[in-house]
Amino acid sequence: MKNIKLALSSLVATLLLAVQPNLAAAEKSMTNVSGATGIAINGYDPVAFFTESKPVHGDPGIQAKHEGATYLFSSEANKKSFEKSPSKYAPQFGGYCAYGIAVGALFPIEVETWQVIDGKLYFNLNPQIVEAFKADTKGNIAKAEKNWPGILKK
Repeated sequence: MKNIKLALSSLVATLLLAVQPNLAAAEKSMTNVSGATGIAINGYDPVAFFTESKPVHGDPGIQAKHEGATYLFSSEANKKSFEKSPSKYAPQFGGYCAYGIAVGALFPIEVETWQVIDGKLYFNLNPQIVEAFKADTKGNIAKAEKNWPGILKK
């Protein structure tokens, strides 16, 4: 267990040095978007994580804007649900890696790392970081909430 924690700490330190400088442009946005397109969650439907319990690609013809980002939806019904209550469906911490926010860094995400915890959608960098996040989920969420959104001003 001690070796796993040491390995995860080393991985996080490496990521802090390697990834954060590359995200300077993204720090201005409250939402983690794909390049110049402004698409959130890599084009996946945020409502589907709750209703279908899996990542579902959104349709570029069905979209809505929220906090400067464009969200895509797999159906008009999902779009309407999102528009009615975007804070219910939009990912926490702007769709940035929740563990990254907890440790003071902006990491990109892999959609496959999604989790709904207490009715909120979270993403992480990769499966290894998910394990670090789960090691102290409540503590990591509390740290991330303390860092958010101030981390965007760094």
